[in-house]
Formats: sequence, C-alpha cells, structure tokens
Amino acid sequence: MMTDESRVSLRRILQRLTASEAEIDAQELRQESAECGGVLAQQCSRGQVVSIAGRLRTVVYTPRTNLPTLEADLYDGSDVVTLVWLGRRHISGIEPGRHLTARGRVAMRDDRKVIYNPYYELDSPK
Repeated sequence: MMTDESRVSLRRILQRLTASEAEIDAQELRQESAECGGVLAQQCSRGQVVSIAGRLRTVVYTPRTNLPTLEADLYDGSDVVTLVWLGRRHISGIEPGRHLTARGRVAMRDDRKVIYNPYYELDSPK
C-alpha cells in the first residue's frame, strides 16, 4: 500500500521522465525565480514595479540615428520580458545565456512586456 507522500514522489519522477528538456528547463527557471523572490513574468501587468529573475535568451543592439538601444529578452520559465537600455550599445555581462535579476516598471510595447532602463544584478556564471 502506497502512502500519499510516495504517490507524490512517484508522480514527480514520472513527470520528469516524460517531460521534454524545455519543460524541465522552464520548471527549473520558475523555481530559481521564486527562490530569488522574483515575480513570475506571466503574472506581471502594465505599470507594476517588479523584480524578475531569469536567463537572457537574446541580446540585440539596435542602431538608430537619434537613440541607440540595447535589448535583451529575459525568460523566467513562464514568459518573456524585454529589457531595453536606451542610449547603450553594449553592457559588460549582458549576453545570451546569462542569469540576472532585473527590477523596474513593466510597460507594454506591441503586446509585449518591456522594462526600460532596468536596475539589474548579474548572477554568478553557472
């Protein structure tokens, strides 16, 4: 006869065995974000001041004649928030695959969540 705890443990093992690599990665990122005290990007709304922890997926420099921008997509396992630094061409440590925690006010641009000029802390490389 199985106890409730052993059923839960067995269910977790089966889920990990049948889950795709992307699902496992997303679950781990959500867990890390919760441990850092961050809000899930999926739960953020426009105008809210949040702290989001995750991994940078892409980093793109957008040259413009009047105001260059550096944009990075931060993925926390639930959704993506685009971080935009106005007037910057490069920031040391901001590169794809890097883990960081960003803080700022969420805005919406083309139905996407954006934080302009966020405060950020780079996590140590893993």
